[in-house]
Amino acid sequence: MRVTIGRMAVLITLLVWGMAGIAAAQSDAPRIALIVGNGGYSSVTPLDNPVSDAELMAQTLEARGFVVTLLPDANQVTMNRAIAQFGRDLRKGGKDATGLFYYAGHAVQSFGSNYLLPTDASLINAADLSLVAVPAQAVLRQMFSAKNKTNIVILDACRNNPFDDIPELNDNGLAEMKSPTGTFLAYSTAPGAVALDGVGGNSPFTLALADQIPVAGLPIEQMFKNVRVEVIEQTGGQQTPWDSSSLTNDFFFTAGVPLSAEEQAEEQLWASVQNSTDPVPVVLFMRGYPNSKYIDEARALLDRIVDAERTPAAEPVDTTAEQERLIGIAQSSGSVADYEAYLAAFPEGIYAEFAAFELKILAEKAERATAQDETEEPSVVASVASRAPAAPMGPELTFLMPFTSGDPAIMGKSIEELVTGSPLFSPIEGLPEELWKEQNCSNCHQWTKEALCTQGTTYVNAGDDEAVSKQHPYGGGFKLNLRAWASGGCK
Repeated sequence: MRVTIGRMAVLITLLVWGMAGIAAAQSDAPRIALIVGNGGYSSVTPLDNPVSDAELMAQTLEARGFVVTLLPDANQVTMNRAIAQFGRDLRKGGKDATGLFYYAGHAVQSFGSNYLLPTDASLINAADLSLVAVPAQAVLRQMFSAKNKTNIVILDACRNNPFDDIPELNDNGLAEMKSPTGTFLAYSTAPGAVALDGVGGNSPFTLALADQIPVAGLPIEQMFKNVRVEVIEQTGGQQTPWDSSSLTNDFFFTAGVPLSAEEQAEEQLWASVQNSTDPVPVVLFMRGYPNSKYIDEARALLDRIVDAERTPAAEPVDTTAEQERLIGIAQSSGSVADYEAYLAAFPEGIYAEFAAFELKILAEKAERATAQDETEEPSVVASVASRAPAAPMGPELTFLMPFTSGDPAIMGKSIEELVTGSPLFSPIEGLPEELWKEQNCSNCHQWTKEALCTQGTTYVNAGDDEAVSKQHPYGGGFKLNLRAWASGGCK
């Protein structure tokens, strides 16, 4: 019944998209999937989501015409038998068959090899790992023996190391695997990194897969790029899915009209901004794609962001004067107690990061003084000297003075000139060049003299070059010059 429903879905897609050649070729070739979700472990830490992740993947793939074998909470014997049967099914399917293996659950790496843990896995000595676990390479061997053109392995299996008390198994995540030609390998996170199990019933990676697989006309490579963007957004950059490919033919989970390069760029940009809380990337998307199918969603998102910014906090109180008074006292005295008093009153205040940094410096100086048996308190002059900003990258800058350092493109130009200039680098990763090249920086940034002075003062307070070395539309050299200008009083 599942096969019949899958073929009906493909036929409907044919009628809608009018791509009989591509869709018919994929619907005629067998699609075979083995889905394993292990969460109910008896000897190691149980996991909440793998079984529901496996069920979600099974439903998603069945709707795409796959014949699915689903194994929830499988022991070692069951997994080995299922993998062997999976290989027989692939060999029977012929060279045009597509094989897909999905695994969610615990997995570990040892000596560069990955092992999937059945629910009855119990380990005391690392030497016994191959006796109680299932080598991931066993799946690839079955695929290689089938000699079919397309194989896909998806491992949502890097949540943590359940054997952290065994010193020989202290590597994080999974190792990158070598695979036969015609294989697409996808990991829920980068090799050696740890993925998130998720708190809403499914892992972020599997949720993104279920969201992207039904999108018509996406080649597998673009589909997994979209998954990567979605997971990075949903995890706040904590998790980056990884993949490698030796495919020699095109594969689409869902047939349809292939996207053009411009449509793919639109899809990718929308995926990167659809959950944004910053109006700038949303506005840039709307300018770049005014006729996009997502334009109504973009307008609604922009309205929500603007409304949120307009909504004032309950009974707002202007504490700026009091913050400036307290931080001024602390700067004059150089006292730990005065900086701590500021933080106690304003833990999220304007100068909170600066105060915390000063406390760190004072603590380090106190440690050095103790180590050197110094009995005399450091003078206020020494304290102030330790806080002096880094020397400018040239003569003392003013708002109208030309730069003598930085990227060659900004050399000889003043801050006033650059405010109305065009960026050298993209302000948002992945943004199409036509949306930022030769555009005016002031279109998206309120670069008034006062705003830039505030920005430069932040760099001064940072106390080191790390904060100003990161990418900027004008390059890191612009930020260094901005810091030098602010250190001289923003003249």
